[in-house]
Amino acid sequence: MPRRRKRDYLIRGFSKLLKEDKVKIVSELMDNQVEAMDLLKSFWHSDNSKQKIFDEFSENTISNYYIPYGVAPNVVVNGRTYHVPVVIEESSVVAAASSSSKFWSERGGFKAEVVDIEKIGQVHFLWSGQKSKLVKVFDELKYYLRGATKDTTKNMEQRGGGIIDFELVDFTDEIENSYQIKVTFDTADSMGANFINSCLEEFANALQDFFKTHSIFSKEEKEVEIVMSILSNYTPNCLVRAWVECDFKDLDGIYKDMTGEQFARKFETAVKIAETDVYRATTHNKGVFNGVDAVAIATGNDFRAIEAAGHAYAARDGNYKSLTKVKLSGTKFYYELNIPIALGTVGGLTSLHPLAKHSLEMLGNPSAKELMMIVASVGLANNFAAIRSLVTKGIQIGHMKMHLYNILNHIEATKNEKAKAVEHFVIHKVSYGAVQKFIENLRQT
Repeated sequence: MPRRRKRDYLIRGFSKLLKEDKVKIVSELMDNQVEAMDLLKSFWHSDNSKQKIFDEFSENTISNYYIPYGVAPNVVVNGRTYHVPVVIEESSVVAAASSSSKFWSERGGFKAEVVDIEKIGQVHFLWSGQKSKLVKVFDELKYYLRGATKDTTKNMEQRGGGIIDFELVDFTDEIENSYQIKVTFDTADSMGANFINSCLEEFANALQDFFKTHSIFSKEEKEVEIVMSILSNYTPNCLVRAWVECDFKDLDGIYKDMTGEQFARKFETAVKIAETDVYRATTHNKGVFNGVDAVAIATGNDFRAIEAAGHAYAARDGNYKSLTKVKLSGTKFYYELNIPIALGTVGGLTSLHPLAKHSLEMLGNPSAKELMMIVASVGLANNFAAIRSLVTKGIQIGHMKMHLYNILNHIEATKNEKAKAVEHFVIHKVSYGAVQKFIENLRQT
């Protein structure tokens, strides 16, 4: 019978242990326990007060995980220039955003507008009564629910937000006795997840009271079962649009042997492919989220919620498609991104994480609407840069440059060796074996 490894044992009561003990237990799973402990501790912040903040962001924290924090400069949105903080580990994304932003800054910059800012929450419940009765008293119910949350919504209303409206949704054709109260919210400059969920849970309690006390319902109809109360990360009406436009002649010189009009028409074909082919659309939209996620993370926002909403929006017609579209009219090139982005600039990590606060200050402490437009513009910048590369020189040139640096760092090349390698691989194919052999040859001379 094989010997049971130490990592096969269940760890009980882990969350209750001191941080040092958690580190020790986890390090015992490694071949070199002391080295593992030193590695984890080497990423602790030297300022204990800051480290305590990081530790309290999540559970069972034992260290920090570094991701590069960079800047995409010269992002011109609606005539205003931003130097945008971005957090991402993928090679070439920041360079692409920067290059694209510089390109469009010389052609009028990005234009953007917030289409709407509605966010959505749902109270799901089971009820076997006559729907006509519920429809008849629904306006009363809406008033009752607003009253039940007046203390919770007071501060949000003072900031210009609050509950927008209620809708009764009938799911009984799909799930027996299943209904939903769909609620729309305006959360002003906060992302608003905690606010929305608090309201929804209060709605659920008030809903049960309403059924029990209203005279229109029979004794059997007074019983309602709450299934769950939760916000939706699909926010199709929290929508922002960003676009760029110029004349064909302003695209001249993008690539050798290609006129501006030729580039525009080839670009149009590439985007049409992303509108019809789900395999291409997925990668195409990932290029948008390279920029969107990077700014969301830098400003302490929930990039996972943004991604979920964006992908659902891309499939809103039943087929997953490009989030962007191109229009060629006469001699004009127009490229547009429409994307739902629920963001906040107050509360949550935006207020607690030192670098999130720094990021927002770099951007001039924007409102949530302004940040939506900045984020969408960077998403469009990254997507444009990717398509530009694909239809001209190919995507690998930029990627391979950063890939070369990663390999050189992995094999611990010196500064002088890196400089010679960069010069050599301008005209030679980059691979791990080729780079390793090149450095070995350098070291033998």
